[in-house]
Amino acid sequence: MPFPVLGSNSAVAGFAIDNSYRIDDGSAVGMARFGNNSRNGNTFTISFWIKRTKLGAFQTIVTSKVEDSGVNAFLMTFQSDDTIKVQGQPASGTGAGAGRDYIQTNAVFRDPSAWYHIVYRQDTTLSTSTDRHRIYVNGVQQSTSTYNPLDQNVGDAYFYNSSSYPYAIGNDERDNNYGNFYMAEHHYTDGVSNAPTEFGETNDNGVWIPKEYTGSHGSYGHYLKFDNSSGGSGTTTIGGHDYTTGSSSTIGADSSGNGNHFHVQGYSVEDQTTDTPTNNFATLNSVAPVGSYAEGNLRYTTSTTDGEWSTSTISISTNGKWYCEVKAISKTAGAGIYYQVGVTKGNASDFTYRAVYRSDGAIYVGGSNTATFSSYTDNDIISIAYDSSNRNVTFYKNGNSEGTVTAPSLPSTSDDYFFGASSLSSGNTFITEWNFGNAPFSISSGNSDGAGFGNFEYAVPSGYYSLCTKNLAEYG
Repeated sequence: MPFPVLGSNSAVAGFAIDNSYRIDDGSAVGMARFGNNSRNGNTFTISFWIKRTKLGAFQTIVTSKVEDSGVNAFLMTFQSDDTIKVQGQPASGTGAGAGRDYIQTNAVFRDPSAWYHIVYRQDTTLSTSTDRHRIYVNGVQQSTSTYNPLDQNVGDAYFYNSSSYPYAIGNDERDNNYGNFYMAEHHYTDGVSNAPTEFGETNDNGVWIPKEYTGSHGSYGHYLKFDNSSGGSGTTTIGGHDYTTGSSSTIGADSSGNGNHFHVQGYSVEDQTTDTPTNNFATLNSVAPVGSYAEGNLRYTTSTTDGEWSTSTISISTNGKWYCEVKAISKTAGAGIYYQVGVTKGNASDFTYRAVYRSDGAIYVGGSNTATFSSYTDNDIISIAYDSSNRNVTFYKNGNSEGTVTAPSLPSTSDDYFFGASSLSSGNTFITEWNFGNAPFSISSGNSDGAGFGNFEYAVPSGYYSLCTKNLAEYG
């Protein structure tokens, strides 16, 4: 990519973002609040950090639509080609009464390991038409494949302009389209046009990182930190759909001082995570999808092709000790159908470099069955602890150690091991849920690693750490 991306191996210091909000279309997760016709439709800024989990599909980011109202809408979306587009409708002047594509990027955004900072900046008071709509990604203004600006001093007709046109994040209920991503540090500044440098800066390593925003959010703006885990209580109806009512103590709390709290739909406490731009956690890698993914790329359904792997977005460092947990959810019934999890070099066609624990108890190191541990089944949790100094892999079943094996030496210093799962037996599937520190399943106990990161069902072995950028910087 032609600009810096806060990716899988970036560590940051300074301003810290503690939480993010995980949005998944399978759960119809999203949030919204009523609009206000006194908002400024000419000048505003939308800024947020986002980590994508589903690529190659139309994805709602921010919308403002009324139910059953044709083209009347404001939309900010990822397109099926992974570009970003902003669409709306002029309140008057050229093209009034018809939908319009304001701006669409040339660049595509296809890295599910990276946090992107996206800023949409609109100011139609400017006389230079090319400055009225701008999209920035990681501080860089994007070149455009489409650009159709509003006339000078003309606002968007429907963006957040009444109780019928809400500000919605991650959900478009009129057309039943939802997002798939993690979102953090969401600002909407009403009547204020902000450069990206108000929200981020380049560090000494040339990486774009967050910084604290100290400006105004205007009268109707908001600032969402996602730092409260509660979904709220009661019901608020927005656009003909019921949401759980938000407040200053819920996930959609507004920290701008305006009290513009958001209401949520499809939310569970697991949707609040500590995977953020300032501490990026591993998920599963959906770039070359093998099988299917959900719950922030932490729920994996294998394909029906034998031997294909899904691996972590972050490789296991050649230094340090690393830990994760895997919950077995369900699998196709029948003889010879197994769960299979462990560490691998990530090459689906090469079983030489792997150490895996199969659900019948068989342990495979390389291509050989070298040991037999306890069998496991649906709802069991398998912990994997990898020691980079000697390639030892210890497997645990429901918190109890089953034993240790040594993974094969890798063929090159440029190769890495990854945590992962593979399909086994052609035509059949299994489902696992992965916890690299932000479980998609309910945690009944709660255990962090020695650095205080992650939330695990079982105690993390002493000296082992969750796979995240802060730990990699310290122990990797």
